Amino acid sequence: MYAKKFEYDIQSGYTADQIYQKALKHKNYLHQKMYGLTEKLWHKYLSGTHIPDDSLKAIRMMIDKISEKHVKADSFQAAISQQLPVLIDFIKKKDLIYIDPSKPLVVRKEPDYMAGVAGASISAPGPYDKNGNTYYNVGSLSGWDKAKAESYLREYNYYILQILNIHEAIPGHYTQLVYSNQSPSLIKSLFGSNAMIEGWAVYTERMMLENGYGDNADEMWLMYYKWNLRSTCNTILDYSVHTKDMSREEAMHLLVDEAFQQTTEAENKWRRVSVTQVQLCCYYTGYTEIYDFREELKKQMGDKFDLKKFHEKFLSYGSAPVKYIKELMLAEMNTSTN
Repeated sequence: MYAKKFEYDIQSGYTADQIYQKALKHKNYLHQKMYGLTEKLWHKYLSGTHIPDDSLKAIRMMIDKISEKHVKADSFQAAISQQLPVLIDFIKKKDLIYIDPSKPLVVRKEPDYMAGVAGASISAPGPYDKNGNTYYNVGSLSGWDKAKAESYLREYNYYILQILNIHEAIPGHYTQLVYSNQSPSLIKSLFGSNAMIEGWAVYTERMMLENGYGDNADEMWLMYYKWNLRSTCNTILDYSVHTKDMSREEAMHLLVDEAFQQTTEAENKWRRVSVTQVQLCCYYTGYTEIYDFREELKKQMGDKFDLKKFHEKFLSYGSAPVKYIKELMLAEMNTSTN
């Protein structure tokens, strides 16, 4: 029944098995890129230490070292607020997408009823409240013991915190949902595709770095690849648990040893995959479909391809499944050229 549920829930142009195979290949690709960066950065950070023969252990050591650079617990929310104008300025400078300044984005401590659900999230107004506030909810670390807080801050270190802000806010969820609310189709705004919504946020992480965000620093790219492994391994985990009888031990190996996650984070993911099916596939599936579609259009259009126009046209269809947005965009393009 898994393949059928994937078909109905994700509404992808790919089958569940095709996405699983793509995720496996992408995981290997990310490992290769990460090891190359680890070798490049080794002398800068770990010059007195022998680099292990095991490439995954070497990557883990480099990630652990770079993750020491993070904000203090009491300035976590302030750091997020300070980064958002930087993201807006970068997008304007590179002319990547229009950001409507009249749509408020408010960074706040997450309400008590949301505590423990996610470290960061977006609460967006719907299409019947187009001018309402969008809230960027940030988890509080108050009351945490020192070791737990340090582990969390290393996970969301200086580099990954910036990628998180791209994903959750600008030009990720906040931006996409503002566009969705402006869609002439209430159906496409109200009945949003989770794979499209999450896929867009994951896509923007890579898109921003491709356009030079973070000054192409090796550290930023290494942490981006680690972050992207999360989405990739979500798919591998979900498919493997529900169709291949993956054990808890195998799952922990995938998440901790191959995706470089903290043990607590991996245990929480095991609980999640134990009580849900298919949802964990939405991040990588949506991202893959959007990225593949963009690359397909770039090949077709050559010098006529305009990244900003692609982004704005893509988002104009609301939160519809990517395969239908693709159909509509291609049909519109064919009509305009005939």
